[in-house]
Amino acid sequence: MPRRALITGITGQDGSYLAEYLLSLGYDVWGLVRGQSNPRQSRISRLAADLSFEYGDLLDQATLVSVVDRVQPDEVYNLGAISFVPMSWQQAELVTEVNGMGVLRMLEAIRMVGGLSGSRGSDGGGIRFYQASSSEMFGKAAETPQSESTVFHPRSPYGVAKVYGHCITRNYRESFGMYAVSGMLFNHESPRRGTEFVTRKISLATARIASGRQEKLHLGNLDAVRDWGFAGDYVQAMHAMLQQDEPGDWVIGTGVMHSVRDAVRIAFEHVGLDWRDHVVVDPALVRPAEVEVLCADTTRATAALGWTPVTSFPELMRMMVDSDLAQLRREDSYGDLVPAMSW
Repeated sequence: MPRRALITGITGQDGSYLAEYLLSLGYDVWGLVRGQSNPRQSRISRLAADLSFEYGDLLDQATLVSVVDRVQPDEVYNLGAISFVPMSWQQAELVTEVNGMGVLRMLEAIRMVGGLSGSRGSDGGGIRFYQASSSEMFGKAAETPQSESTVFHPRSPYGVAKVYGHCITRNYRESFGMYAVSGMLFNHESPRRGTEFVTRKISLATARIASGRQEKLHLGNLDAVRDWGFAGDYVQAMHAMLQQDEPGDWVIGTGVMHSVRDAVRIAFEHVGLDWRDHVVVDPALVRPAEVEVLCADTTRATAALGWTPVTSFPELMRMMVDSDLAQLRREDSYGDLVPAMSW
């Protein structure tokens, strides 16, 4: 029998790449989707015939218990979250409910279905759990680069909620013997990233400016530095974490830092433009409490998981610009077809 995986957030960037990867490994892949229309279902539309779906919500404990009981997964990947950090200052309570309490609800569902009623149970009924933690938990980092032992100092409601999800995952591992791991993934991007995220905002604006659809790109702090990698590489690390003999927590990144300014330069150079002619710094877009420097120390993950990133940051930015240019060309082609198809 193939192994069975349940993915929350399957229509997101990471969920779609993870679903593809697990299908390539022969998994039976199930996705948790909310009842209402999801505007990002297009990310998995071409996979839909090979996937199974259950309706549920990280805000609703009862539905999670029912879903875990019906699916009986070998592995649960909890990727569902509100992932746009700036939004967490405007909707802190909702972000905390989904990104923090949602983790607890899923862990409780696994505990209940697995029959773990006392301290230090066996293994959560055989279900292995992956929690999508975040480099935003480090925030105002006490050291650079950041490793599994670096102290957390989150600088946003998003980061605070992720710390809770991370700690409650560890607590269930230690309290009930559940096989539960957390992946502290640093920023990871792709052509499937939402346009609200800075790398995709840059790649899309670059494509639009290069094709004459837009004149200026407004950005906040150009000096903010991140460790950016390719989401398609990172989902393989998620899977590797759940294949270890013992559960643990892992830092995943490239170990190389780039600034927002670097991202802009690479993107505009790819289309033969000078970014300084098109980028406007807008103070209104600067975060209330900025995370200045995030860089991963992946020594432990490289040694134990055998995982290393494949795609470089310049390759990633060029990939995203090319994807957005292709999308704009498709839109133009469709626009040309519509009049011809009209009666």
